[in-house]
Amino acid sequence: MQERFVGHSGLAVSRIGLGTASWGRDTDEHEAAELFRLFVDAGGTLIDTAASYAAGASESVLGALVSEVRRDEVVLVSKAGSSAGSRRPGTSRAAMLDGLDASLARLGTDHLDLWLVQGWEPRVPVDETLDALEHAVATGRTRYVGVANYTGWQTAYAHTRQELRDCAAPIVATEVEYSLLARHAEREVLPAAVDLGFGVLAWSALGRGVLTGKYRYGIPSDSRAASDHLAGFVDPYLDESARQVVEAVCRAADGLQLTPLEVALAWVRDRRGVASALIGPRTAAQLKAALSVEEVSLPVEIADALDDVSVESI
Repeated sequence: MQERFVGHSGLAVSRIGLGTASWGRDTDEHEAAELFRLFVDAGGTLIDTAASYAAGASESVLGALVSEVRRDEVVLVSKAGSSAGSRRPGTSRAAMLDGLDASLARLGTDHLDLWLVQGWEPRVPVDETLDALEHAVATGRTRYVGVANYTGWQTAYAHTRQELRDCAAPIVATEVEYSLLARHAEREVLPAAVDLGFGVLAWSALGRGVLTGKYRYGIPSDSRAASDHLAGFVDPYLDESARQVVEAVCRAADGLQLTPLEVALAWVRDRRGVASALIGPRTAAQLKAALSVEEVSLPVEIADALDDVSVESI
């Protein structure tokens, strides 16, 4: 699998990244092991997790597998700072660094390759959060740092504060939802990232699974949309506007003799500024289908046509 540098940094990652949000909950340790080995054997390196995924279980499952390979064969990305379900702000220095130590313990490693703040927290001065990131690099607990789910102005503001502080550990990446069904990052986040030299990690690159075409004729019983705790995650992309985009992807796939998955994933993978497109397969068959995109390059006219039909998602 080809690699790209993350923004202006020297961190190289696979163009497709393996997301693990379902590990430890919907994906058990045996299924995760199959996905991990298949991904690494295909030359994939970037594996994305977070302390908040399945209350840490995702990191624990991944940590048991990382020991199977040389540490430098994988690029471990994790996140801290989520305040979901807590009254305490997760981006304070104490919460960030305590969270990092807990993540390292679950992952069974002494360092991350990339550590991200999972979201903006208005209750905590951004300088305090940035200080935690810088300290993590200085103490060797992570090699690079970044942000996730920041808006355009938040991204630019964090960068400006780092410049004013003459920060020795600058932000190199921003992780944001980005697909043909979610192009809102193009308004501000992507332009800011490109201008500031941040690499973009595009999460849910397949539109929460909808762009694979699996929901064209209903909701499969084994799909996320049929799950009690994930139906609300998928539902926003099952409206008429999304249906039109999915149909366009399917028509393009038919014309190119590809799958809708390959068309949708190739589109986001090759957008300007994107270092890696993240996918969250739950089965080996789904991952194998996604890995086939390595040989796919969309014709310019097809990419442009998809741009036009999905413009409402900007």
